[in-house]
Amino acid sequence: MRVYVPTTLNGLAAAYPGGALDESAAYAVTPALREWYVSDDLEELEYAALNRAAQSSLRLLAADPAAPRRRVVVAVDVADSAVTPFAGDEYQDQASLGRILLKGPLPLAKAAAVHADTADADVVTDVTAAAEAITAADKGDDDAQFTVDGAEDHELLWFATQEIPGLLA
Repeated sequence: MRVYVPTTLNGLAAAYPGGALDESAAYAVTPALREWYVSDDLEELEYAALNRAAQSSLRLLAADPAAPRRRVVVAVDVADSAVTPFAGDEYQDQASLGRILLKGPLPLAKAAAVHADTADADVVTDVTAAAEAITAADKGDDDAQFTVDGAEDHELLWFATQEIPGLLA
């Protein structure tokens, strides 16, 4: 199963020397996500899970004002036994759609790729605004959701795991 682990550049930098991500929340193609997007195309569904993780990365940025304002998601292939369903109701709580819990740290050596925002000023500005608005958006504020959606207009770049040191530099 491919899981998408939201983090920040600070979180990735902290995980890199030890070689493992300690985050417990991730996103994947769950039955609720599959039903929500009404698609049988696995690539489309994985893209949706990646976007859910990118939105979760905004929440991590909101909690860490010192982190560079760039969303980061690590894609990792894990055994089905390495995940458990999220305890919340994905069908009722859209913020938890596609969310799963990881049973333990994920070795970065198993990562398939890292997805991150570019350092372009326009992207950083939109991501900064989205990180500031994400809490209000989660509470149903339509204006805040519009701001969050502005960050989603920017595609995350794909980085090979060998490029992590350059990404962190």
